[in-house]
Amino acid sequence: MKQITLTPLHHNNAANIAIGFKYNHSIKEDIREFPHVYWSKTHRTFYVAHTVKTLHLLFTYLRDKGYYVDYSAMPKQPKKAFKPAKKKPVKFNKKQLFNRLPKSHKILLNKYASFLRGKRLSEQTVSTYGYFILRFAHYHRLLAISKWDNSCLDKFMSNVMYNENYSISSHRQCVSAIKYLTAFCDMDTFDASEFERPKRDKNLPKVISKEAVIRLIQVTKNLKHRVIISLLYSGGLRIGELLALRPEDLDFERHQVFVRRGKGRKDRMVTLAKVLKPMLVNYIQTYRPNHFLIEGRDGGQYHASSVRHMLKRSCYIANITPAISPHALRHSYATHMLENGVDLRHIQSLLGHTKPETTMIYTHVAKEDLMRISNPLDATVKGLKNYSYPDKKVTISGK
Repeated sequence: MKQITLTPLHHNNAANIAIGFKYNHSIKEDIREFPHVYWSKTHRTFYVAHTVKTLHLLFTYLRDKGYYVDYSAMPKQPKKAFKPAKKKPVKFNKKQLFNRLPKSHKILLNKYASFLRGKRLSEQTVSTYGYFILRFAHYHRLLAISKWDNSCLDKFMSNVMYNENYSISSHRQCVSAIKYLTAFCDMDTFDASEFERPKRDKNLPKVISKEAVIRLIQVTKNLKHRVIISLLYSGGLRIGELLALRPEDLDFERHQVFVRRGKGRKDRMVTLAKVLKPMLVNYIQTYRPNHFLIEGRDGGQYHASSVRHMLKRSCYIANITPAISPHALRHSYATHMLENGVDLRHIQSLLGHTKPETTMIYTHVAKEDLMRISNPLDATVKGLKNYSYPDKKVTISGK
């Protein structure tokens, strides 16, 4: 059994834990996977900050990897110091979670992804469902797959999905992922076919005013960023649809944008604002995009996280609080179209909605028509003034 030694290390005026081992590439990679591990050129060793919590988590992590951990040189701590922290457990990224799995669980995850692709689910759905099953497999990594049953599902839902405060939409996605998993595993005692998804939240979409949209575009000085915001709003595009656009998808003559394989694998055409043409021509001549209309520095697809970060910064400059998400620009587009008198059926087509009920949500948000409706209290007071007391000022203020 390979040995790793933990010793006290005073470095950068702070107490740390030095991680010593006889050089081995696999050990080195395992240590680098642990969160917040640093390399000291001065002491030529890996180290982590010395806290009771970190010492315990590091010891547990290395032990789970199959190493013998010698921590005898570390200062003695009270027994209670070695209790795992419940409120803030160490969070591992996808790669770290996958690497901590036994081989059988890794094989299952790969086959599960192929199973989903065989069902012709989109890559985004495969990725989303795959993450939840990765979390499930990691939670039960010490349990053989053949031992999985419905009690495993209940424990995962309670201790992970609920305790980590996942949203209702994420919870629904997780249930869908698990239904596919149990169908794939095909075990009598492991069956989620009766699992029910929680009801969707009926939250109204967040929108900003037409004036705020213009202000948001104006304060964004970077040309590429200004194009991103303008296209998201003027086309009512989802962020994935925007990032998948190619230069040839813009039809300047017909003032249209061709959206490829949107949600539900549907193509559609949306209108291209005429006022955007000079900006887009300038953008294409300046950046000369090759494959994607919006490209990153390496010429690949631009990252959604970069769009969100940029939009948050522009909202701050434009004094739009709270900051909105890219999808809120799509909501604003639909709401403003409705306020401008565009028929709901046309909006449904432009947004790529399958069901009209999905588009109907914007009727609850559109304000201009609603603001024209007289409040019944105002109407009553006005009626009293006009007919019962034409010569008196009718008030309810008590003055």
